[in-house]
Amino acid sequence: MNAHQYNQLFDNVIEKYHRIDKVDQPFENPFPKEDILEHLLYRKCWIDTVQWHYEDIIRIPDIDPVEALQLKRKIDASNQDRTDMVEYIDSYFLQLYKGITVLHGATINTESPAWAIDRLSILALKIYHMAEEAGRTDASESHKLACNNKLIILNQQREDLSGAIDDLLKDISTGKKYMKVYKQMKMYNDEALNPMLYKKPD
Repeated sequence: MNAHQYNQLFDNVIEKYHRIDKVDQPFENPFPKEDILEHLLYRKCWIDTVQWHYEDIIRIPDIDPVEALQLKRKIDASNQDRTDMVEYIDSYFLQLYKGITVLHGATINTESPAWAIDRLSILALKIYHMAEEAGRTDASESHKLACNNKLIILNQQREDLSGAIDDLLKDISTGKKYMKVYKQMKMYNDEALNPMLYKKPD
């Protein structure tokens, strides 16, 4: 797969979600686990899409506080799922390129392939929803124009990032760059690391 195919997959996920457009709708992955990368990318973008809408809902001005707290817990869990999926995707690339001879003078990238692809997934969501805003029939012309101008920039950003991801994977596959993955050491969900969880009440 290349970045263009990642973008197509992400667009398909987002379109599929919006057929029902409910955060609690059932999830079905069309790619079997044997298609490792496609399976992981589809799941990753679905998590991002649901969380995007969680973030919209929690910003409703008069949301019930109890509902908001429950939603915050779901967002925390979704963030953990998102991180886990990124690490699974990086594990795929580590396995894919494990036999590559790293050239003398090879360098490491500022981010791993999967974290770059994570940004691509979020960009797909921004593009979808900005296009919605640019086409709103109940919005002012100035609003639609402003959103259309942002949409142009987002599409350019996706094109640039896609090229950079393809270049990164090519460089890793030829030994010009190498991967080094640091597992995300999140602390807030860990009962042994978050003092609010491990401290005993007075």
